Amino acid sequence: MPLYEHVFLARQDLAQAQVDALAENATQIIESNAGKVTKVENWGLRSLAYKIAKNRKAHYVLLNIDAPAGVVAELERQTQINEDVIRYMTVRVEALEEAQSVMMRKGERNDRRGGRGDRDDRGPRGDGDRGPRRDREETAGE
Repeated sequence: MPLYEHVFLARQDLAQAQVDALAENATQIIESNAGKVTKVENWGLRSLAYKIAKNRKAHYVLLNIDAPAGVVAELERQTQINEDVIRYMTVRVEALEEAQSVMMRKGERNDRRGGRGDRDDRGPRGDGDRGPRRDREETAGE
């Protein structure tokens, strides 16, 4: 059967239990139509790049699906009807990722480094590492 990744964004004012219920409802739709959900990941409440239907944040949920195309069409139809879901996207993939998704690993990387990201790994700037700007201005006037 084809493999899919389905991500949906739920409204920011929903409780976590309601978001989990949405994911369970999607799982039931797939499994009742001879499909299988191999993984459900809740990415949590995250900021949106722009407002969608008066929401600045949304709950992100990822489902890895192993199901025929008709099942995915039914899932998208049901998702479109649900007013708690503000966006969704389903992508067909060659293979499903068994480990945590990149979104989940990204948070772990920042935690290990104390939230500083990649800044510690940077080398010199490459411009001779001249001193602060004010030092150069003071010596230029002499």
